Amino acid sequence: MGEAPKLTDCEQLALIKRYIKRINGCVPVLVGVSNPGIDNLVSLSKASMDAGAQGMIIAGVPNLKPDEQILRYFSQVITKLDDTTPLCFQDYPLTTTVHFSTSTINKLINDYTAIKMFKHEDCPGHQKLTKLRNAPKTDGLRRVSILTGNGAIYIPQELRRGADGVTTGFAFIGALVEVYNRFIDGEPDRAEDLFDIYLPLIRHEQQFGFGLALRKETLRRMGALMHSSTRTPGPTMD
Repeated sequence: MGEAPKLTDCEQLALIKRYIKRINGCVPVLVGVSNPGIDNLVSLSKASMDAGAQGMIIAGVPNLKPDEQILRYFSQVITKLDDTTPLCFQDYPLTTTVHFSTSTINKLINDYTAIKMFKHEDCPGHQKLTKLRNAPKTDGLRRVSILTGNGAIYIPQELRRGADGVTTGFAFIGALVEVYNRFIDGEPDRAEDLFDIYLPLIRHEQQFGFGLALRKETLRRMGALMHSSTRTPGPTMD
């Protein structure tokens, strides 16, 4: 729900264990473990893997620049984690303020086999997505899965450009699953028709900051949450 930084260490681990137990092996579980402290990141990663997670999602920490700092940071993280922990590398400059060039992303993928997925959330970033998807052919790069984010607002364009899947926040998760299923079944027009029905709500949820309150209230009305309050300091609905 975008509130992970407001959880205590004990709450984070309790939540991870609860979800992994509830999912019970039906689908693989990736845990977001980004943290300003590398030791904290590694500790939560190892605890998550011990609890049954299949991989970690890691983004850059704020103010990493230039590319040399980004490469050094991820080298330190992956070295401490070791190569046995599968990683999803997240590119989300809107929140992290870290801007990854295509060449930096390609180098990380080339240098570290632990990176199995790339979460694409640059905006605008469709040309970057196309370059990354074409990199195995144009640059001989190892192929990794590309997942989409950004609150689902660009899913049709990203899937048409070769994205492999969707991992993002939106109250009506089932709709995103069905849009994806229609695309992979070779029915992109039907997928876009369904997407367009939900697009006004997707756009409404995308209000930066305030969208969290909207999403939690939607989930409350659906019966998924008992109440929709956000952790302080956080947005509230009038």
